[in-house]
Amino acid sequence: MEITFSKLSGAGNDFIVIDNRSLAINLNPFQIRELCTRRTGIGADGLILIEPSSSYDFSMKYYNADGLPGSMCGNGGRCAIYFAHTIGVPSSQNNSYTFEANGNRYDGSVSGPETVQLRMLAPEEFRTDLEIERVTCHSVNTGSPHVIIYTTDLENASVTGTGRIIRHRTDIFPGGTNVNFIEVTSPDSLSIRTFERGVEDETLACGTGAVAAALMSRRLGKVGSSNIRVKVKSGDILEVRFDADMQEVYLTGPAKIVYRGTVSIA
Repeated sequence: MEITFSKLSGAGNDFIVIDNRSLAINLNPFQIRELCTRRTGIGADGLILIEPSSSYDFSMKYYNADGLPGSMCGNGGRCAIYFAHTIGVPSSQNNSYTFEANGNRYDGSVSGPETVQLRMLAPEEFRTDLEIERVTCHSVNTGSPHVIIYTTDLENASVTGTGRIIRHRTDIFPGGTNVNFIEVTSPDSLSIRTFERGVEDETLACGTGAVAAALMSRRLGKVGSSNIRVKVKSGDILEVRFDADMQEVYLTGPAKIVYRGTVSIA
């Protein structure tokens, strides 16, 4: 089977995105894992299928690099919108799309050249001052579960050490969690590094992680704005904007097609 794909980057999060509106493509976890494996495959943090929806403009099916279905991916959602825009998926409004993922509705738009805004779910399950592995942690679910750890030395943070250990603390976080290390750089800006569940390594960006970091930082009074600039590992900036009640949350940042190609699947 030969599959046409596009490789997209959302602030450094990279995804294999496939137009499956015909529903002709059915990949198993092993095939997805092989495609996402770097050096021997296409290489990506995850794989996205764009499929038809009976209620919205399209449906997004997201798989982590380990080949298993993933929870919501903010940068993946933004890349899905940009991909849908480039292949001419009919939209409810000009350059604006509604789509479903994991049973939830999402709204977003192409807001500028290679720039996409996505409305996220309202956060749930705020927990603060958890002592885990002798580290003070906070957690929140922004469509995916996230742990927040503050540091004043982000460059030397133990992302793949402490981050990997906390990611697997299923006694505290059933199903595991993503782990974010945050440095507050100004009253309205943060820098972040993330160990991602499903990728099982540090990634160059994480959309739901950036949202979690911004919301938790505002809730704890570490920033004083409701419009937060989050610098990710790639060096790109994600903007997180939210209302006073944190019920309307928007994630905006770069999304672009890196290349297109075809791949043969046995």
